[in-house]
Amino acid sequence: MSHVGVPRGTARKRRSVALLATGVLTIPVLAGCTSDGEDPTSVAVPQDIAPASRDRVADGSTLNWAIDAVPSTLNAFQADADGATTRITGALLPSLFPMDAKGEPRLNPDYLESAKVIEREPKQVVLYKLNQQAVWSDGREIGAPDFVAQWRALSGKDSAFWTARNAGYERIEKIERGKDDLQVRVTFSKPYADWRSLFSPLYPKEVTGSPGTFNDGARTTLRNTAGPFRLRSVNKPRGTVVLDRNPRWWGDEARLDSLVFRAVEPGKRTDALTEGTVDVADIDPATANSIALAARYRGGNDGPPAHGPGAGITPAAALRSWALAHGSDEEAAETAQAAREETREAVAVYAAEQKALSGFAVRKSLEPSYTQLALNGESGPLSDDRVRRAIARTLDRQELADAVLKPLGLPAKPPGSHLALAGQPGYKDGSGALGEQDTKEAQALLADAGWTPGGALRSTRDTKAGSEAEKKEEGEKPAAGEKAADEDKDEKAEKAGKKDEKAEDTEKDDKASREEGEYTVGDDKPGSRSSGGSGVTAQDKQPGGAAGAYAPAGTAAPAPAAVKSRLGKDGKPLSLRFVLPSGPGSQSLRTVGEKIVAMLDSIGISTQVTKVADDSYFKDHIASGDYDLALYSWPATAYPATDGRPIFAKPEPATDGSLLVAQNYTRVGSDHIDQLFDRAVAELDADASRDLLKQADARIWAAAGSIPLYQRPQLVAVDKKLANIGAFGFAAPRYQDIGFTARQAAGPPANGKK
Repeated sequence: MSHVGVPRGTARKRRSVALLATGVLTIPVLAGCTSDGEDPTSVAVPQDIAPASRDRVADGSTLNWAIDAVPSTLNAFQADADGATTRITGALLPSLFPMDAKGEPRLNPDYLESAKVIEREPKQVVLYKLNQQAVWSDGREIGAPDFVAQWRALSGKDSAFWTARNAGYERIEKIERGKDDLQVRVTFSKPYADWRSLFSPLYPKEVTGSPGTFNDGARTTLRNTAGPFRLRSVNKPRGTVVLDRNPRWWGDEARLDSLVFRAVEPGKRTDALTEGTVDVADIDPATANSIALAARYRGGNDGPPAHGPGAGITPAAALRSWALAHGSDEEAAETAQAAREETREAVAVYAAEQKALSGFAVRKSLEPSYTQLALNGESGPLSDDRVRRAIARTLDRQELADAVLKPLGLPAKPPGSHLALAGQPGYKDGSGALGEQDTKEAQALLADAGWTPGGALRSTRDTKAGSEAEKKEEGEKPAAGEKAADEDKDEKAEKAGKKDEKAEDTEKDDKASREEGEYTVGDDKPGSRSSGGSGVTAQDKQPGGAAGAYAPAGTAAPAPAAVKSRLGKDGKPLSLRFVLPSGPGSQSLRTVGEKIVAMLDSIGISTQVTKVADDSYFKDHIASGDYDLALYSWPATAYPATDGRPIFAKPEPATDGSLLVAQNYTRVGSDHIDQLFDRAVAELDADASRDLLKQADARIWAAAGSIPLYQRPQLVAVDKKLANIGAFGFAAPRYQDIGFTARQAAGPPANGKK
């Protein structure tokens, strides 16, 4: 499912060099919000991959797997690495501790016999014992020289290496050969709890040994690999990356002959599935619905198909499916079909599409990532933590999660942590540090911050014409000036009357303008209409006066009720800029955004919604801080002490006056949060480290810069005859186990020819 937010590659590369500010919050519930033990409601949604034993998976054939684009680099440690880089290198290179189905790192026996901390004092020492059969595709054994070369490239000490992250590597003091090259002894200068995160993926020394090969050599090819597959070709014009079985692979042999990663834009995935050019693809809810309809009508109402998937789709079944897909009822569709030949043709095309789609299943789970509402606390109203907390407590997170996940049949429990997801070790709901949804409490927080109903109106100290208060505010003027001021007020009143006359049209235009571009929710709406002339009619009743009466000269016109309900301070309205992506794959974000706008509008907060192109959404708005409110996602990680710190670290001022924010795009952080992360990453006792992270998470909730809303859905279209592939959830794929349960060459072969 396409979901605009942090780009997939960026999301996976969070162990980066720190390139974010609120004080310590005095909220009573902080002391008791991190009780011992795991959350009893912490249940992970299982993966959906059609599991099958290897003896049920046929040997041979080609699998075509859709990716967004051919990756710019095959070096996962470079800044422009993306999700496709991660997917492809996962089949080619060693991963020492891949995540399991619970989101916990597990030793990979294909590469390691063991790995453990053997010394803690005076310094931490980890001893890796490598699988004696593990070799690179050129026949050289994987060993200490590969570890040393990768450490030197990623330590941050040599700026000639263009690396996007070095967290953990900079803590290594030295790497030594053990009894032989199959034993690697790593000594740390400072304790490092997340040592399992290192050397995954592990590149051969031929890549990491010099800046030239690291920076450029691994961008388009990997001559030496050590996975169940090896790289055959990268063809950007054709949009393919082709992998073959690795003949030197020592583990379970890959069931597939070849694995083709094929570039298919998210909006073209349905066509690719229908045409048979891909066998596996991440999809959006619309495509998932099309596949569900195809499955529903694949055999019509008279029983199963005669031969093969979709073979039994009858014209009547196709018509019913077409009618449902196009928002019609069957009777209306039948009438239209009989009356118009073009409808008959459309149904025929649709039947063919249904027949093709009926060969696919939708595998669904929850992605190991969550979507959040980000509140930019760098400046403006959101720099006040009371305003941020008020917005957070206005949100009905359950309603927002339901809107995205319930239609897909997925659990919709809002995440309770920024640093772990349900099912992961140590997950604990820390949202109590902020408090539950409570509109009255939100209004009280806003009032305490000075934002009150009607506060956007310009107040005067005296309503009498020519009062001393007015003169003090406007400056002393001669009598003629006072007369001119009165005339100016009369002119403004006349213009206001004309504005009221156009209120209904304005409201309609405002509604239409919300469909695209920029619009404001919560604009002041007139409370009544005047005749538009110099006087008022008997129908123009104003509060506090008889019908048709004139207010004394100099009296401010009564504000419309809608204006009075708007929150403001010192004559300025509380209006926030909400930036959302406009692409077809971002509909879920826009749906959630609309609901958030309505929730804020209900307590008097105006929102100016700006829709921008997907490709500029993150780079030009989120990362640069050009927003007040935004929606984007962060992935779960097995190493929150390492990966979470740059996301929630306190911003640091640069020499030019700007802020160095690392990946804390909300610009909200504190010294206390930083200290808790620093202690957690240096704590080698796993339980103690998790307790420190729970405390950090509680502080992050209380700071209210990031409000987790829901775990992202994961929808994958998969050929029904494929096994061990689909919605993986937390777990990394076992590429060697993927294949067809019946021998066949599904989709086009690796050369692209049928």
